Amino acid sequence: MSIDAATYARLREIADQLPRIPGIGQVEIANGEIVMMMSPVRRHELAVMRISRQLNEQLEATHPGFVAHAGADIEDVGLGRLRRPDLMVFPEATLEEDSAAVYPADVLLAVEIVSKSNPENDYDDKVRDYAAMGIPLYLIVDPRDGTGIVHSQPRYSRRESFVFGDTVAVGPWRIDTSGLLTYGK
Repeated sequence: MSIDAATYARLREIADQLPRIPGIGQVEIANGEIVMMMSPVRRHELAVMRISRQLNEQLEATHPGFVAHAGADIEDVGLGRLRRPDLMVFPEATLEEDSAAVYPADVLLAVEIVSKSNPENDYDDKVRDYAAMGIPLYLIVDPRDGTGIVHSQPRYSRRESFVFGDTVAVGPWRIDTSGLLTYGK
């Protein structure tokens, strides 16, 4: 579902003005709504760090000048979407620009670590949104059960499932998932 530009601009303005509420990790805009996300747990952040480290080690050889980075928004005004992937691969020079968010056309990979509280967001909504944004690769890592999926273009018609312990191909990169931990019960 896309929303008109004026509605999105108003939602974006409100999202930018929201006070930092304790426990709220990030703000996204999707389906015509502002979505406030809870702060992630430590094992979630550990997975982001370990995947980021592996990607950054490989990017110098495969895509010089690109970085695997956590902490940036991705925005598609035409679709009316503001998302904050747990990790993205894009040109490092993008961070020098004076814009509030990364453009989808600059992103090679979006990574989401599934949360305990809202898994359908990563499995349904973000699959749809990242595909519509034209992001070539989308990696879902699910610490709830130690599994994951690599989605690839066109429009994520190709899906490769894996379990923790596998070394998985994500485009030109290889991710060793043996160091990823499941959530405690």
